[in-house]
Amino acid sequence: MPEGDTVWLSAKRMHDALAGATLTGSDFRVPKLATVDLGGRQVREVVARGKHMLTRIEGDVTLHTHFRMEGSWRLHRPGARWQTPAHHVRVVLTTADWQAVGYRLPVVELVPTTAEERIVGHLGPDLLGPDWDADEAVRRLRMQPDRAIGEALLDQRNLAGIGNLYRAEVLFLSGVSPWTAVADVARLDRVVDLSHRLLVANRSRWDQITTGNTRRGEQQWVFERTGRPCRRCGEPIRSTLQGEPPYDRICYWCPRCQAGVETPSDPAG
Repeated sequence: MPEGDTVWLSAKRMHDALAGATLTGSDFRVPKLATVDLGGRQVREVVARGKHMLTRIEGDVTLHTHFRMEGSWRLHRPGARWQTPAHHVRVVLTTADWQAVGYRLPVVELVPTTAEERIVGHLGPDLLGPDWDADEAVRRLRMQPDRAIGEALLDQRNLAGIGNLYRAEVLFLSGVSPWTAVADVARLDRVVDLSHRLLVANRSRWDQITTGNTRRGEQQWVFERTGRPCRRCGEPIRSTLQGEPPYDRICYWCPRCQAGVETPSDPAG
């Protein structure tokens, strides 16, 4: 599942490949944009904003894409074979040197660059952006003091870039139950600071490592480890849904290392 660091790295690779180049063609495979041709226009830059990617193109045009659960951008040399079935492709941007192929992107839209605030203006400080402001992130979180911290961290209006993996790992490392009310988190500033440090540490690689161990299966503390022993205390890791549908996500935690608040009794399978 893409998180803020994955989108940041994807945007950096796209920027390095496309910025300053002129598009020789575009292929939008979504009905509302099927007739659009951006050929002949220069790519200005590609930037990430939280989990959103903004590809800014000559003529006050921004291609806005969002990865959500399964989306991705991949770079191929012209003529190279794509590694994913063509029916998963949503958009292709072609230059003389590269083909940028967007796979399984649930959001593909064109907006005026001057109107980007309409789609990303609601986001909180970006953990990997130039606007990062830890104090502002803490302030926004505290605006809903009774909300469970596990839900509040996933709300991109508070701080942009945290996904389900980092939510689970940050709270484990902080020793905080996901169901603790924001007002009861003793050092909310430390939770925010740790979130920032983990994303920064992982933004230059595709793997998201929170344990310091790069071996497969050893990279996270609790994420997707339901029923397996906690790496610290040996207690079985638990999981269950947290939040209201359709925004609920599976939450992972250690009931011993993150004790202190009553948690749901039925772990998710």
